[in-house]
Amino acid sequence: MFKQPVVKIFFLLISTSPALLMAAPFQGHTTNFKSPAGVTEQCIALASMPGSVARPQDRNTEKEYCGIDFYDANTALCPKVWSTSPGTIIFDLSHGLFSGKVEKFEQAACRDGKQAKKLPVKKLAKFKSTMNGAETSGTFSTASLLYYQFSRYFNTVLEVPVAVWRSIDRKNHLKRVSEKGVAFSGKSRMLHAGWLKMESAEENPPTYHPQDELFTTDATAIHGILLNSPGHRYNTAVNGTRASGWGIGQNNDFQETAPYLALRSENPLTAAIQDGLQTARKNKKMNHDLGKNVSDTQMIFWMTELTEMTLLDYIFNQQDRIGNIDYLPYWYWLEQGSSKRMTAHGKKMPENLTNKNPTLLKRSQLNDNDAGGRVGYINFTKKTKMLEKQRHYRAELYTKLLSMNKDFANQGELYHYLRDSFSLSAKQLQHIVKNTAEATSILQKTCRKGKLRFDLDPNQFLRTETTIEQKINCEEP
Repeated sequence: MFKQPVVKIFFLLISTSPALLMAAPFQGHTTNFKSPAGVTEQCIALASMPGSVARPQDRNTEKEYCGIDFYDANTALCPKVWSTSPGTIIFDLSHGLFSGKVEKFEQAACRDGKQAKKLPVKKLAKFKSTMNGAETSGTFSTASLLYYQFSRYFNTVLEVPVAVWRSIDRKNHLKRVSEKGVAFSGKSRMLHAGWLKMESAEENPPTYHPQDELFTTDATAIHGILLNSPGHRYNTAVNGTRASGWGIGQNNDFQETAPYLALRSENPLTAAIQDGLQTARKNKKMNHDLGKNVSDTQMIFWMTELTEMTLLDYIFNQQDRIGNIDYLPYWYWLEQGSSKRMTAHGKKMPENLTNKNPTLLKRSQLNDNDAGGRVGYINFTKKTKMLEKQRHYRAELYTKLLSMNKDFANQGELYHYLRDSFSLSAKQLQHIVKNTAEATSILQKTCRKGKLRFDLDPNQFLRTETTIEQKINCEEP
């Protein structure tokens, strides 16, 4: 049942235009592969959104993802058998006791779930495809591409992972991954339902609707995205208590966290920070999770990241953000007026930083983005009026939003990029345009009333321990 296919791969070509067998016109740099059964597979690194701020490491990461050969003698695929939605974890076995033993690894280690990562193997990426059924978790793989490209356009302080489009021979994925996913996921009702739905769809593609969200045009392959999303889950300090239950309740609870309460305060920035902390600490659990000391720098980073997160979530109809916000810890210090950072491993300061007076900060990672992008998802950011309550903003974020909205209204280059790059339906395209216009209108209304302070600049505060509130034209970018 789980027999490993013959390890054989034919690398075909690299081009800059979409191939004929794609699900739809995703646009970008395309790498073509062929499965042992002769099915064309593709990896597409999307072209950058016009106006994006270049991040050289992004292209390197895209190349790494699009260099992954699923049929290499040291590339193993395991079903994700934790959390709520199906996915495929891709491992490099080239070093260690499983080197050259893909079939042995997949048969012996895949059932271990997260524990497989503790073996002497390297995780290369995660493959996630769309999956929406009556009993499954809602996932839309294109959303990860949207969040990635829009975050680079907005030049977010918030970290959003690089994502590329990828397809894989459906029959190969069925035998190698999905059947194992069904067998190993029985303890999780929603996840098991997802794997059952995936198995059924791969066996008979016309049973999945809409078919093009999961399959390429000829239905020989399924498609999704490749990404890595490292991070630790925030406690109540940022995710909120979630005491009021899923949906509207937990989204309202989220707005009672210290950084969000600070965003809601009409006071100047430093006073707003104290407002947020003092009110949040009245909740015993949040007070404990915040810890004894929360620096102004940490709060300004959190506040900025939350404005960016809520804007993206509003635009993309995100329905499952709260409880899924992650972070990575970093040590920050100054050298000749510029900030430097390195990943933190625990709270103990590295010896080589003892003379640099570093600051330990948690930086938010927007990893779980696949419950957005579809018109049918519930936009809890909109429903709970998160944007209407914000009183502090980053100037660049506001002006770039105005520019995007104006371009969308005039069907300019950003509109054409959105229309042509993501294989969106006409309804999905217009919904994103509509949400962008609504978000712009909400923030402009607050700005016109003189209640939106453009004082969020965490990187400047990190360098100088102060920010200068900017005066912005509410109407023009």
